[in-house]
Amino acid sequence: MSHSEITLEINPKIVPILFGQFDQNLKELSAAMGVALTARGNTLFLSGANEKVNQTLEVLEQLRNQAEKGVILGPHEIRYTLDVLTRGDENKTEEENFADTPIQITSRGKRIAPRTLGQKKYIEAIRDHVLTLGIGPAGTGKTYLAVTMAVSALQSKQVNRLVLTRPAVEAGEKLGFLPGDLQEKVDPYLRPLTDALFDILGTELYQRYMERRIIEIAPLAYMRGRTLEDSFIILDEAQNTTSEQMKMFLTRMGWGSKIVVTGDITQIDLPKGQVSGLVEASQVLQDVSGIALIYLEDKDVVRHEMVQKIIQAYERRPKTVEGGETLG
Repeated sequence: MSHSEITLEINPKIVPILFGQFDQNLKELSAAMGVALTARGNTLFLSGANEKVNQTLEVLEQLRNQAEKGVILGPHEIRYTLDVLTRGDENKTEEENFADTPIQITSRGKRIAPRTLGQKKYIEAIRDHVLTLGIGPAGTGKTYLAVTMAVSALQSKQVNRLVLTRPAVEAGEKLGFLPGDLQEKVDPYLRPLTDALFDILGTELYQRYMERRIIEIAPLAYMRGRTLEDSFIILDEAQNTTSEQMKMFLTRMGWGSKIVVTGDITQIDLPKGQVSGLVEASQVLQDVSGIALIYLEDKDVVRHEMVQKIIQAYERRPKTVEGGETLG
C-alpha cells in the first residue's frame, strides 16, 4: 500500500478551533482515521496510507469550513463529520451544510447553530410550521433549540412574549406540601427551561423580560382556560402529559402564536396503563396540515459521547413485559 506525506497551512485564526485544546481534535481524528497528524504552529503534517490520507483531507476540509463559520469544534463534531463523509449517502451534501446559518448569538457571544442534520430539520420545521412536535432521546437539543428559536422570534418581533411550561409530574399531589411560595415549589421542575434562557439572554435581560411578563414560565396546570395570542409557546417533557392535558394545551393557541412540543417517549413517568399525551398526539396529528413531527435520533445527541453510548445500549436491551419475561 502506497504511503503519502502532505503538509497543510491552516489559517492562524482558526487553529485553536480546528486543532482543539492540547490538539485534542487532531488526536481524535488521527485515532479514527489511522493517519499521523502533527501540528507545528499553523502547519499540519499528515502521514499515512494514500487512501486514508485523502479521506482525512476531506474531513479536515469540512472541519475547516465549520471553524471558519464560527462552529466550536469538539469530539462530537469530529465524529459526526467522519460519519457523514464516510457514509456517502444521498444526504451527504445536505449534512455537510447543516451548520451554515446561526440561529442566535448568546449574551456571551456563543454562536448557536444546528450541529446535526436532525437538528437542522427540527429548526426548519419550527420556522415553517405553527405547531412542531420534537421527539427524541436526552441530549439531542430539543429543549435548548426550541428556546433558542423562541428567543429569536421574540427579538425579531414575530411574537410579543414567550410562554414555557412543563408538567410537574414528579411533584404529583405533594406539591402543596413543599416549602415556599408557588414559584419556589415549581422552580426545580422548570429549571431546564430557565437554564436555557439564562444562557441565551444573560441574567440581566432575562430578569427584565420576566419582570415585564414578556417571558412566562409556569406548570402546565396553569395553562387551563387561557388563550395565548402572539406568543411562542413551548411544552417541554410532554411525554409526561395525559391525553386530556395535551388536548387542553394544544387548544390554548391563539392568533399569531407558534407552539413547540418536546419530549422523549422512552422516559414516560406516568402511572402504568396511562396513555402519554405526546404518544397519542404524534399518532393523531401526523397527517394534519401545518403540523410538523420531527424524530431526533441517537446520532443527534450533542452531549458527552457517553450519553450516545448509553442510549444505544438501552436500545439494544431486550424488551421485557411485566413479570420479567423477555420479548423477542
